[in-house]
Amino acid sequence: MPHFAANLTMMFNEWSFLDRFKAAADAGFSAVEFLFPYEHSPDAVAKALQGAGLQQALFNMPPGDWAKGERGMAALVGREAEFKAGVATALTYAEATGVKRLHMMSGLVSNLDPAAMACYEANLRYAGEQLARHGLDLVIEPINGRNMPGYFLNDFDLAARLIGQAGLPNIKLQFDLYHCQIIHGDVTMRMRQAMPLIGHIQIASVPSRHEPDAEELNYPFLFDELDRLGYQGFVGCEYNPKAGTLEGLGWFREWSRTRS
Repeated sequence: MPHFAANLTMMFNEWSFLDRFKAAADAGFSAVEFLFPYEHSPDAVAKALQGAGLQQALFNMPPGDWAKGERGMAALVGREAEFKAGVATALTYAEATGVKRLHMMSGLVSNLDPAAMACYEANLRYAGEQLARHGLDLVIEPINGRNMPGYFLNDFDLAARLIGQAGLPNIKLQFDLYHCQIIHGDVTMRMRQAMPLIGHIQIASVPSRHEPDAEELNYPFLFDELDRLGYQGFVGCEYNPKAGTLEGLGWFREWSRTRS
């Protein structure tokens, strides 16, 4: 059965960030993910995580100035030193939390720009090598242009090509079924084809990005497909609760009950 991780950036917003860990554990989750921990010290995040008895599934490396609209730095020419400093910062939090994979955001720039592509490829390899020294995986995620217009990594085929070119076994694909459906469709076949590259999975309904219990995607089938494919990693619940986090967890309770 899938090992679900609550996304504490999007879920459990009824609590302050450090209190969300216990709230997620009380709701039945054994793992969590979030976008960024950097407003809190590594020790504070580790204490909240350990106090709730949770595993840390994933978080992102520093994205630049998020409040001003930046969405990563890996493809931004001229920001290489800041990117490398961000890798070091993320590794400090990784050591504190015990997380085994970090997500690298590319930034808002055209992937048709040769300079941006060269910058991304160099930073991808640098981050992959740094994380490998600590026994960690680096994951990259294609993001659809509706939610994030102008995002560099906006195609699953491009992501697979970049992973192959990097040639490092710890660089893997973050396969978000929500983004895949919007970008390409044909989610099941793409998931089957990409499975050897996948290091993390995320879910949400399409098109509304709510709980995975309605709309376009047949999540019971897809969860069973993950079992058939032998996927052993985390499934991050990166969705916006429709009417409150706890009120929307019927799908999670039902799935846990039928598979226990």
